[in-house]
Amino acid sequence: MKLKLTAIVFGILSFGFFSCSENAENNLREDASQIDLGWEIVDSLDFEYLGDPVLGDVNVAANRALFYNYVDQNIILTDLGGNIINEFKKTEDTPDSYGFLMELPGFFNDQSILILGLSGVFIYDLESNLIKKIDHPEAVGMAAFMAKVGKTIKSTSFDGKDYILSKSIRNNESFPGEQKFYEEFTGLELIDVEAGTGVGIVPFPEGSVFLNGMGYYMSDYEPAYAAEGKKLYAVLGGEPILHVMTLNNEGASLDTLVNLEIPGFGELEGKELSSFSEGSVMVTGSTPAIRDIHLVDGKILLPYYAGMDPGKMEELMGIFESGDQELAENMYEQFEKEVIKGVLVYDSKTLEYQGEIKMTEKLPNVTFASDGGFLWMQRPMSKEVEEDFRRVYKVKITEK
Repeated sequence: MKLKLTAIVFGILSFGFFSCSENAENNLREDASQIDLGWEIVDSLDFEYLGDPVLGDVNVAANRALFYNYVDQNIILTDLGGNIINEFKKTEDTPDSYGFLMELPGFFNDQSILILGLSGVFIYDLESNLIKKIDHPEAVGMAAFMAKVGKTIKSTSFDGKDYILSKSIRNNESFPGEQKFYEEFTGLELIDVEAGTGVGIVPFPEGSVFLNGMGYYMSDYEPAYAAEGKKLYAVLGGEPILHVMTLNNEGASLDTLVNLEIPGFGELEGKELSSFSEGSVMVTGSTPAIRDIHLVDGKILLPYYAGMDPGKMEELMGIFESGDQELAENMYEQFEKEVIKGVLVYDSKTLEYQGEIKMTEKLPNVTFASDGGFLWMQRPMSKEVEEDFRRVYKVKITEK
């Protein structure tokens, strides 16, 4: 809990102004015939494990799932029956070491695992043997990692070649306390696996809140993204704009921007550039963000977190700083329950808004993995009973 509250110290949600040109999406949403959408649990995956591992990815074709355990920093490979197949970590000073993990592990294909680490991008086989290492385009100094279920490094294929998509580590010889950082920012790295080289893509669009001369925490613009073939869908953190792009072997071209209208979604306010120190990394999990993107059966799923009430955040921080950690923990959990969360659903071809699915008491986590036409949602551990197993629900989207 101390780590959770310490992270909150970095960011108390406040309100700012966002300006962006109008586009056709507003009319699409008004005219679209919304569908009554919901969740249905069709199966579950249980596996015995002491600790609180986080689900990273599922590969139905390979009959495998990937988890990461914070306590011992192990990566856990299971089958979809819950049997542990392999467990490993590569954090020592060896040629195949990824070092500090910067994203949850994901599958590259049916036979390999993809990892973004401080030392580079790594591809391992399912027995954890190194297949390929790709160096970062720049040296990485400080890094931060907030694990969210299903939020992994990803991949795609087009024109007969395999590509990796990861959040960009490029600073362009700058840092978040300089305007240059935002002007030259790219949210994602498109990596040619065969060549071992990458290019930065998804800059801040014209009129972006991140180009207003203020500074922002890394978590404010952390990218959520998904790709299918050449088509890329991306959102930069707490700025609710969906970037629809077409990938090519030299980068990506912008097709359109879609304004995501989310009632109750907070707005970001920047900090003075002078308040940022070179070499430091600041993150918070309490401010608004699109947490991830999934492509399932012709639908774009956009899990969102509307942000904690700023007044309550100030109250919480006062209690935390007074030393009453137990009370702060209880209040944090209550405030977290009050945050608006849900999943926006758009048609991936027409970009028409189809509706929103709210989280439920049984399925409270707004982030999840997806594969095989299903969502894989991790059940939170019980606070009343000590458990020695983890459960993941296999869920489908229903239309009424």
